[in-house]
Amino acid sequence: MDIVAELKWRGMIQDMIPGTEEQLKKESTTCYIGFDPTADSLHIGSLVPLLLLYHLQRAGHKPLALVGGATGMVGDPSGKSEERNLLTEETLQKNIAGVRKQLEKYLDFDASKKNCAEIVNNYDWFKGLGFIDFLRDVGKHITVNYMMAKDSVKKRIEGETGISYTEFAYQLMQGYDFYWLYEHKNCKLQMGGSDQWGNITTGTELIRRKASGEAFAFTCPLITKADGGKFGKTEKGNVWLDAEKTSPFQFYQFWLNAADADAEKWIKIFTLLDKTEIEQTINEHAKDPGLRLLQKKLAESITNFVHGEQECEAAKQTTEQLFGKKDDLNFKEMDETALLQAMEGVPVHSISGEMISNGVDLVTFLAETGIFPSKGEARKMVQGGGVSVNKEKVADANLSINASFLIAGKYIVVQRGKKNHHLVKVA
Repeated sequence: MDIVAELKWRGMIQDMIPGTEEQLKKESTTCYIGFDPTADSLHIGSLVPLLLLYHLQRAGHKPLALVGGATGMVGDPSGKSEERNLLTEETLQKNIAGVRKQLEKYLDFDASKKNCAEIVNNYDWFKGLGFIDFLRDVGKHITVNYMMAKDSVKKRIEGETGISYTEFAYQLMQGYDFYWLYEHKNCKLQMGGSDQWGNITTGTELIRRKASGEAFAFTCPLITKADGGKFGKTEKGNVWLDAEKTSPFQFYQFWLNAADADAEKWIKIFTLLDKTEIEQTINEHAKDPGLRLLQKKLAESITNFVHGEQECEAAKQTTEQLFGKKDDLNFKEMDETALLQAMEGVPVHSISGEMISNGVDLVTFLAETGIFPSKGEARKMVQGGGVSVNKEKVADANLSINASFLIAGKYIVVQRGKKNHHLVKVA
């Protein structure tokens, strides 16, 4: 399967400039995608452009990852309803370093290869470009009418907040990026999200008008969720690629909890599994959706890619210990790190070590920790079968909670109902 056919099958191409497919078939092509350094880590929305570069490099093309040190100081109006805060240079440099470190994990930067990946920073060519030079050498080639016709600009002008000249100039800056890379890196292809189409085509137009050259482009669809929710967001915020910001367990859980319709679409986009394996997994899943084979394959594949096999296995094991059948694994064998990752974001309560050493009845334990507001409510829930301690459902309100219940020497997990987990720490 050629690269364009594969990307189309995976659902990773939306708009394409005519001639792009022929260019990729003709020769090894240098291509680029820009990454916005608004944080010191990429998030899962950045995986789509990252994987596009990965696929193209695997097909023999040369990927450039552009980190927007200059454009990051300005802000892109595409898809934004209002102007965002500008970053300080110190914050920007910290973010660029973090993004660069992550990109180097996923692309092949071996300089001995003709199509080795490179990271470029547009601050390097903008820092010496004066305002008058930019107006004369870039601005005169693109009309205001052309720029205002772009959806990203039109929506902001027609909206309540309007658009500043700073953000209005963004598409010219991005267009100049493509022109500079065309001239200095022989880069002939730019890719990005569908909201970037206007900015990208400004680049191809600038190359045509200023260099009498031909450049190409395609965009990928913006990822959506079947329920209308925003992709890549959880109650805790963004799902990051940095393990310090989103633990491998939480990362694995995000994909594992995907709806069937989303999982069927995402497994093509976010994994490196081939067509045969993906279609086989979809067919097997359809026979018994309750087994969630599709979600498990999706979560395992993408967690392996981002965090490595060891962290993926740990995330799978923690998932089984928390949510699998109680006989699958010994819940109390979890170490502190795995337990805290698994319990990230759940309410944490404390109880004195003396009470646990002496043993305390379950109802008093539940009330003392604040998991239930009163002993009466705790007793009623226990008797109704709605309380589990370390995954064991308990019905005896007088059960003594003592040191034998401790996980990693100082924790007890209480489940109230089906999904409400609480972590109790012995103080």
